[in-house]
Formats: sequence, C-alpha cells, structure tokens
Amino acid sequence: IANVPSGLHRKQSLCTTFSFSPTTPTQNNFWRRTKETFQQQSRMATAQIPDKEKNRNRLSKEKSPYLLQHASNPVNWYPWGEEAFRKARDEDKLIFLSVGYSTCHWCHVMERESFENPAIAQIMNEYFVNIKVDREERPDVDRIYMQFIQASSKRGGWPMSVFLTPDLKPISGGTYFPPKDTFNMPGFTSVLLTMAQQWSEHRTKMSIAAKKITELLEASCAFDVEIAGRLIDGKVPGCEVWDKCQEQMYDQYEPLHGGFSQAPKFPRPSLLKLLFHRHARFPEELDGVRSKAMALHTLDCMALGGIHDHIGQGFARYSVDSKWHVPHFEKMLYDQAQLAVVYSMAYQLTREQNYEYIVRDILTYVSRDLSHPEGGFYSAEDADSQVSHSSSEKKEGAFYTWDYDEVLQLLKKPLEGRPKYTQGELICFHYGIKPTGNIKPETDPRGELLGRNVLTIKNKPFETCDKFGIKFDELRKVISECKQILYKERLKRPRPHLDDKIITSWNGLMISGFAKAAFVFNDEMYKKRAIAAVNFIKKYLYNPINKKLLRSCYTQGGTITQLDHPIEGFQSDYAFMIQALLDLYECTFDQKYLIWADELQTVQDELFWDHGYAGYFSTVFNQNNIIRFKDDQDGAEPSGNSVAANNLQRLGMMLDNEEMKNKASQLLASFTSRLSEMPLALPEMVSALLLYHDSPVQVVITGTLENSETSELISVLRKGLVPGLIVMTTGEPDSFVCHKNGAINKMKPLNGRQAAYVCRGHTCTLPITSPSDLAIQLNI
Repeated sequence: IANVPSGLHRKQSLCTTFSFSPTTPTQNNFWRRTKETFQQQSRMATAQIPDKEKNRNRLSKEKSPYLLQHASNPVNWYPWGEEAFRKARDEDKLIFLSVGYSTCHWCHVMERESFENPAIAQIMNEYFVNIKVDREERPDVDRIYMQFIQASSKRGGWPMSVFLTPDLKPISGGTYFPPKDTFNMPGFTSVLLTMAQQWSEHRTKMSIAAKKITELLEASCAFDVEIAGRLIDGKVPGCEVWDKCQEQMYDQYEPLHGGFSQAPKFPRPSLLKLLFHRHARFPEELDGVRSKAMALHTLDCMALGGIHDHIGQGFARYSVDSKWHVPHFEKMLYDQAQLAVVYSMAYQLTREQNYEYIVRDILTYVSRDLSHPEGGFYSAEDADSQVSHSSSEKKEGAFYTWDYDEVLQLLKKPLEGRPKYTQGELICFHYGIKPTGNIKPETDPRGELLGRNVLTIKNKPFETCDKFGIKFDELRKVISECKQILYKERLKRPRPHLDDKIITSWNGLMISGFAKAAFVFNDEMYKKRAIAAVNFIKKYLYNPINKKLLRSCYTQGGTITQLDHPIEGFQSDYAFMIQALLDLYECTFDQKYLIWADELQTVQDELFWDHGYAGYFSTVFNQNNIIRFKDDQDGAEPSGNSVAANNLQRLGMMLDNEEMKNKASQLLASFTSRLSEMPLALPEMVSALLLYHDSPVQVVITGTLENSETSELISVLRKGLVPGLIVMTTGEPDSFVCHKNGAINKMKPLNGRQAAYVCRGHTCTLPITSPSDLAIQLNI
C-alpha cells in the first residue's frame, strides 16, 4: 500500500492506491496460479468467437445506447443499482466500475481489447461484481469517482475504471488499460489479478484504506463550508475576481491559433462569452479591445480548422493539435448548442456575415442529424465508424476523412473559363488536401488516418482566387457545388453510431442555441424548432403531478421509451431548462414559458438549495452516492451553479422577486474562495458576477409582438450586443408579468404609441417611442 500526495481542487490530500505487482511469496503463488489459468483460457479463447446473442447480459434490459453496446460482452455486467450492490455485499467481492459513453473512442478500444475477450471476462466474472455506467445518464456517479481518479493519478478521462469495496468506496483505479502490460503501464489482466489477490489477502486493510480515502475525498472536494458560512450574509466578491480572471486568460491564451491551451485544444465557449462580456463592459479600454480580439480570433481559427466539419456542418468535440486541424471526431450536442450562442454573439458584436453563416451551419447540422421527429435533440455522433460496408473494422475519422485521388476523381469538372484546372484541384488547394495526406503522425498515434486528409481552410479565399484566376463569387459557387458532391458521396459511407438518448440538460442548452439565433436573426424557423423541443421536454421528460424533470429518455425505432424506474433530473437539468425557457420567452414573448421557468425554479430550490451554506447541490440526497457535490467548474458544460446565478438574476428582475435576487447574492458570496483562487475555472459565474455588480439592463416594451410598433422597438435590440440584456413585453393588462411585477404593470404606451422603458437597477428611463432613440439609449 502506497500513499500518494495529490491536490484536490483547493486542498492537499492523501489518497491510497495499490501497486499492480506482487511483492510476497504468497502473492507470487496467487499470481502464478491465476496467471496460468488465464493463459490457458486465452489459448482456448483464440478458437472461440463469442456468441453475441447467447452472451446477452443484464445490460440488454437497459435503454442507454452505451449500456446496450456492452450487452453482448461475455462480462457479466450489471447496471448501477441495488441488485449489483447486494451481490457485492452478499459475496464480499470488490466492484469493478466502468464508466464511459457511447461515442467515446477509447471506450470502444478497451471494449474490443478486454471486455470482448472471454479469458479476461472470466477473471472479471470470477473475482468481481462488474458494473457499467453511462456517464451522461448518471453524471452523479461519474463525478464522484472521477474526482477520486483525478486525485490519485493526477489525470482523468474515459473510460474510467475504478475498483470499489462492497460499500461503494473507491480503493484504486485508472482510465484506459491495455489488455497486456506495456513498457509504461500495467495491462488490464495484471490489474485485475493484483486487485483480486490484494482483496483476498488484505481485505480488512483495504476496507480501512477505502474508508479513509472517502473521508479525505469528501473533505477535499466538498464545498468550502467554513468560508461559505462566514460569507453567506456577507459581501459578494468584486473587481478583484474579474481582474484575476483576465490575467489568467491572458496567461493561457495561445495567440497564434487562438484558444486557451496547446494540444489538445477545446473550444471553451464559456470563456469566449466572458470575453465578449468584458469587451461590451469596457469597449474602449485596452482590456476590452484585447478581449474582443482574443474571442474573435479563436472563433475565426475554429471555423477555418478541421474541428469544423466543412462538408456536413457542425463542430467536433476538440482538436488533438494546437491548430484546430485534426479533430477528435465525435460531435456532441452540448458543443453545438453553446457554439451557436457564441457565434450569434459574435455576429451581434460585429455584424459580419461569416458569423451568421457559422450559426446557420451549426443549426443545419443539428436540425438534420441530431433531431427527433417530435422535437427532442439526440446526444452525439461517434468518432469511429466502419471503414466500409463490407468490413466490420472501425476506425476513428473513417466517415470524415478523404483520400487525395478520391477527391480529384469526384470533382473532375473543369473550372468555368479556366479549363486547365479542375474543381478537384481547386478544392485540394483551398482545403490543404495532399497526395500523402495532411495528418501528421504525432496526431495519429494508432495510425488510423495514414494517407487521409482532414479538410481545413489552408488558403484564404483571395489566395485561392489568385491561384486559379477566378473572382470571389465564382469561388463561392464552385465551393458550394463541390461540397454538395462530397456530402452526397460521404453519405454512401457507413455512418458513425448515433447516441439517440435525449438528455434534458443538453436539450436545454440546445433550445437556448435556437432561441438566441431566432432572436438575433429574426428567424421564425429557429423559433419553431425551439418551441418543438420545449414541447417535447414537457411531454416526455416532465412529471406534471410533482412538477419534476427527468434526466433522459430513449428512442427505439423512433418510439420514445423510458426506464422502469426513470432517473430524476439533476440540478443542471433544472438550471439549463430554466435558462432555455427564459431565452425562449425573450424571442416569443409568450408568458407560458416564463410561468414554467418560475415553477421549475421553485422546484430546483426545494430539491437542491443548501439552506445552510447557500449554492446548489448537484443531486438530491441519495444513500448510494457516497458524496454530495456542488458543481464548481465550467467545463465542457457550464456549471449548474453558474447558470443558476444568471437565472436567479434574470427571473428576479423579470418578476421583481427579492428572494431570487437574494439567492443570487448568497450563491455568489458562497463561491468567494473558488472565484478568488481560480476564477478561470468559472467564467460563466464570473460573467454572472459582473452582471450582479452592474445590474442587468432590462428593456420593457409595451404591447404585444403582433403590434407593429412593439415589433419595431424589439428589432432595435437585435442590432448590438448588450450582455445580460433582459427583454420583456407587458402583454395584456391582466398578464402573468403584470401580476408579478408591479412596476411593469405601470408601464403604458405614450400618447397612443407603444413605448420602451430602459431600466438599470431601480431606475428606468422615461418612455421611448422612437427606435433610433432606443438605439442611442442602449449604445447599439
């Protein structure tokens, strides 16, 4: 047993892990006997092909696409639940917990190498109770044990592999393990045998160590209770937070290609939104100018790079290099959602058409490939796919990459007026397609992309025009025509796996993406798409009796299905849906969305609010969760607490609700330690903090959307970026808004003309009836 010091976010701690090699004669005997058995089983297994129908395990009764992918493994998998826990307790066995998701490349690799191997499966089944978890379905389970893995190994990722005692306490683990020992890491077989031997001979010692680990984990990862207790009624942090955050952004910014790291490089939309907020707040100051430049340069480089699917639209999860060139090819709904919002903000700020083009590109992809006919949004598309219809072999990027000769063959048509060149030659020049491939070996460690090309705009339009002697309009026409040809050809390939489960929180983010675009571009189709998604959530993922949300639902053959015991919504599901409803209200001005947002806010407070130290827990109390966390990091998705901090301020202003405003204050104060030490981890909350100190700008316009004067005043608000802008219409005199907000009830038209009232804090302007005067008032 070795004690390994490690930092857990804010505090230092010790976590216990177990060495994966035998150290005593007794251990060596155990190892040798089991190893010999394993080798014999391996020889027998080479002549066996597992009968997938015969080997159906308990996961075959699940709905999650990820769990169903493993339903034919020879491993005796259990879903997370009491049946597995009872078996571990009754038989006093270690639990092997494997966590991943259906579009995870390395999850597929470990399955092929280990979980489909009958010999390895026999070891797993003999010595362990094996549990599979879809991290997207159960983010609570994932969060607890990923915290342990990051603490004990200083790294994390998926697949996550954790060994638990029968009472669910972690004792050891890692991420991906190869099936056999390699020069730099133990093989999965060795790990299994070592853990089985350790448990057999040191059961009491391991149980004590696991208990200590859990105590240390809870102490290190739990919220800053002492600080929160002192600050809950105290001062909300101020300018020192965003000044430090700006310094940290400058330190991490990569000026050549944009973004905030070297390889791998992630989009980080929460950071980009904060940069726009900083610019809008200080447009003439150096910090404001730099913030705008950093955000726009990053968005421009992403749009040009291979992380952007130039043929089929949308964005991949991240780039494996620093140039945004070679993506990790999976496409996630939450990335499309947040990037649609950020590119819409870029358009509002600059009025440049290329940003509108990218927003429409993203929403085209989501509408076409990630949409259920009834309105919900699917979760993701895989990075891996079959190399051909005649082969079962799968490779990462097989669907998305191109061979040089293939492109020339498909695009043989000569350029109009320039017959010595073909369309294929132009496309290869413009997108950097090379005869030997354009992917460097260091970005393709498994050699799956040898000789292949990822399309990335290598040469600027004017360079391509100069090279081929054509005008810009002709270039645009040729590129559009060629993209259609390549898109149709790509559809002939085997498609990547679609994870068609529908997650409430991610749908909330995507509804916001469509609603924001609907408002900015005054697009009725986007508005209808957002409404359809909200109706879907209300129909399939909401219980009107107890007013609670569910986490997810599933599609099988187009039919919506649900688990026998549905997973109830987590705090992020509520926060993201409340945000979505507020965004949808601000593009439809239909008060039923405001009413539902208010109801969900009440339920969220009842289920998740910490009445002792403020802030929201991520989960309700659950005896099978050894720790109850509060989200304190804006990562691939924003923290539920960050989104809630914005929601409370928006709803508080809209409904003139002092309790909500006070909750926002308490939440921000309770995060003082995290915001002061590492604000870059919470850019969405830093933005909420800026709004808190500035007070959101609220524009209330009399009348309804059907009134032309009201509509003209609303149109002014599309012309510029005002962070945290709250837009409302008074509606009818007896409306929900007028009933809840006495001040709005007093706002009337002026001399028979519809009027706008601009409010900051507790002060509102006189009524404004001229659209140009409203634009001047808002400086847009």
